[in-house]
Amino acid sequence: MITDGNSSFEGKTLACFTLGCKLNFAETSAIGRELKALGVRRADQGEEADFCIINTCSVTELADKKCRQLIRKVIKAHPQAFVIVTGCYAQLKPEDVAAIEGVDLVVGASEKGAIASLFAKPDTTPKPNRSPFKPNRSPRPVRFDSDSVFYPSCSADDRTRHFLKVQDGCDYFCSYCTIPFARGRSRNGAIADLVRQAQEAAAAGGKEIVLTGVNIGDFGKTTGERFIDLIDALDRVEGIERFRISSIEPELLTDDIIAFVADSKRFMPHFHIPLQSGSDAVLKLMRRHYDTTLFASRLKRIKDLLPDAFIGVDVIAGMRGETDELFEDGFQFIESLPFTQLHVFSYSEREGTQALKITPTVPPAVIHARSQRLLALSAQRLHRFYEAHIGSTARVLFEHARKGAYMYGFTENYIKTAITYQKELSNVITKVRLLSWDADEKVLTAELTD
Repeated sequence: MITDGNSSFEGKTLACFTLGCKLNFAETSAIGRELKALGVRRADQGEEADFCIINTCSVTELADKKCRQLIRKVIKAHPQAFVIVTGCYAQLKPEDVAAIEGVDLVVGASEKGAIASLFAKPDTTPKPNRSPFKPNRSPRPVRFDSDSVFYPSCSADDRTRHFLKVQDGCDYFCSYCTIPFARGRSRNGAIADLVRQAQEAAAAGGKEIVLTGVNIGDFGKTTGERFIDLIDALDRVEGIERFRISSIEPELLTDDIIAFVADSKRFMPHFHIPLQSGSDAVLKLMRRHYDTTLFASRLKRIKDLLPDAFIGVDVIAGMRGETDELFEDGFQFIESLPFTQLHVFSYSEREGTQALKITPTVPPAVIHARSQRLLALSAQRLHRFYEAHIGSTARVLFEHARKGAYMYGFTENYIKTAITYQKELSNVITKVRLLSWDADEKVLTAELTD
C-alpha cells in the first residue's frame, strides 16, 4: 500500500465509476483504498470531485458506447477534476479515450492497480479556473505490458458481500473475444495471500465472499497451485459464512470441485457456467474448449449432488456462422438442460478477433429475435425455480438497507428474498419461510421462522 505521506492529497475528493463485471468493481474498490491511504476521501453525492476514476468495460460494442457516454457525463459533472480512465476499453482503444476532451490520463487495464502511484505527485501549480490537480496538457495514454503482474483486489463497498479477485487474464483466445488482449495472459494470486485478504474481509464484518476473475478455473498458472486447493483453504477462514464461485469454464469445473461444494457448509450451491452455444459446430467456430456432451455432464453432476443448486448459464446469440439450423439445434440442447437462468448476450463484432473471418454473418434483426427467444426461456425457468421453493424454509443473508418497507437478501441457492424491514437483520444470516411472489413477481417474500 502506498504511504508516501504526500500531504497535498489530504482533504482531496475522489469519485469512482465502474462499468462491467464484478472483477472491475473489486479492482475499483482496491484503487479507492490505495488513494484513501494518501489522504483522499470519497466525494459525497452531488459534490464535485478533485479526482475521477472511470473503470471501463469492452465486452461488446454497446459496452464501448456506454463507456464513452459515461466518460463525457463524468467530465460534465466534475469539470475541474483530474480524470483517469482505465479498464478494458481504455486498454483496447487508448487513442479513442485520449481524444475525449477532459480526459487527463488513460491507464491500461493491466496497470490499473498502480494508478495511485502514477499520479502520487501531481502538478500542484495553480492555473486560472483550473483545479491544481488538473494540469494544462493533453491527455497521455499509459499502456503498459505487464501481463505477469497480478494486482490483488477485494471490494469492500458492502460489508455484507465482498468480491475477491483470485485470478486475472485469459490464455484461451476464443474467436469472438478480446479479453486476452484487454487483460493479458492468465495469472493469479498466491493462496496464502488470498486467504489473508479473506480474513481481512471477515474482520471488516463481511459475511459473504464471491470469488472473481476472468478464468478462475485456470487458477495456478503463476503459482503452481490448484483451484481446488484455494477453495479448500478459504473454506477454513473463520468469520466468512458464505463463498460463491463466479463464472467457471465447464471443462475446468471438475468432479472434485463439484463434490467439494456439495460437502462444504460455506461454499454455496450456486454455479455460473459459460456455454455460449448449444451447437457443437458453433462451439468449434468459437474455439471453445469443450463440447455439448461435456457441458451436459457437468450440469447432471451438479444436480445429482445438489438438486436445489442455482445454475446460471452464459449464451451468445447470433455468432457469425450460426445458421438458422444451427441455432435451432442449439436451442433444443439448451432447452434440455437443467439450468436455472440464462445470461444472454447478443453477438457483437470486436475488432481484431478471428471471428471476423467467419461467414455468414447474422442480420441484427435475427440476432435480436434469437436473443428474445433465449430470454423468454430463461424467464420461464427462473420463475419455475422460484415457484418450486415457495413454502420451504431457507437461510437468507440480509443486506444492509436504508429504513423502508422491505429489506432484501439471498438464499444459499441465490433466490432473492424480501422481508419487512428490521434493522437487526442487516448482515445476519436468518432462517425464513418463503411465502409468495412480490407484486412484480421478481422476488419471493418471506417471514421469520424458528
